[in-house]
Amino acid sequence: RTARCEMAAAGGEAAAAALAAAKKRAASRSWILFDAAGEERELDADKYAIMHRVDINARDLRILDPLLSYPSTILGRNSHRRVDQHIKAIVTSEEVLLRDPSDENVIPVVEELRRRLAPSSAAQHDGKDNLSGQQSPFEFRALEVTLEAICSFLDARTTELETNAYPALDDLTSKISSHNLDKVRKLKSGMTRLTARVQKVRDELEQLLDDDDDMADLYLSRKLAGASSPVSGSGGPNWFPASPTIGSKISRASRASAATIHGNENDVEELEMLLEAYFMQIDGTLNKLTTLREYIDDTEDYINIQLDNHRNQLIQLELFLSSGTVCLSLYSLVAGVFGMNIPYTWNDGHGYVFKWVVIVSGLFCAFMFVTIVAYARHKGLVGS
Repeated sequence: RTARCEMAAAGGEAAAAALAAAKKRAASRSWILFDAAGEERELDADKYAIMHRVDINARDLRILDPLLSYPSTILGRNSHRRVDQHIKAIVTSEEVLLRDPSDENVIPVVEELRRRLAPSSAAQHDGKDNLSGQQSPFEFRALEVTLEAICSFLDARTTELETNAYPALDDLTSKISSHNLDKVRKLKSGMTRLTARVQKVRDELEQLLDDDDDMADLYLSRKLAGASSPVSGSGGPNWFPASPTIGSKISRASRASAATIHGNENDVEELEMLLEAYFMQIDGTLNKLTTLREYIDDTEDYINIQLDNHRNQLIQLELFLSSGTVCLSLYSLVAGVFGMNIPYTWNDGHGYVFKWVVIVSGLFCAFMFVTIVAYARHKGLVGS
């Protein structure tokens, strides 16, 4: 009995350890990190380790959770920038972290970051920037890669949708069937979801372009250099996390006071040109979707016109059948009257009258049917 108890206790401890390990694996997420030198390494860290590493709060990190559905956002914080669409990324002034690097949508971004942040390509890029008198910050290069991946992904999805939608709409126009209608319905649902994603990215870029303060907040290297300069008042306490309103006022006042020493403190032209390029690209993608929606609406109007025409033809056929039924009912009335088995004296010796009754009744019913049809055409109730 003692041995059984020990075995049960050991089994319970093993199960608890396995459960704890499973919870730890579920809590930890796979990340890939690129630094300014082009070095990369994979991280298997939980949210608390990421929060401690990049100084991000739990609310912003929760938005990056792939199990939760959040709209596309680009947020600038004091020490990092967060990009969220189908690509979950955290960009700082010295490194960029991508979540789930094995995802098929993230693999192209990882390859592009490897190419652009490699030591040789980074040296060539810096040499070109130095020839022009400017040096592109690390966070802008990382942001450019992510925006390019997002815009290219949405544009590719739009092109794929156009390739499938236009033939399906033409097939529906030529033949209205339940199969074609179901195909168009699925394509329209996919277009609605894709349009919402593209519209959200466009609105986010437009919001950034309309606010110079938001664009200035994305200059992480400049903010880091300003924090280490004497103008930033490093000896005073940091009130930013406690009060966002006071923090924004202090940051704006700091930028305004530092502008006298650093002439380009409020210069956001470089970021503005970067965002404008991708804003025009995503706006072009949205225009494609708008054109496709208009084509779908025109096709729906055409289908409705065709259905109304068929409905009118059925109504005309019903009118003709009803008119013929009325005329035949009169003909049947005459036949019923003369076919009754009642002994009348005028029935004797007048058998030749049968054919005249049949002929006259038939001509009268036909004349009545033609009169009804002519009246309906005269009033415009039926087509010519």
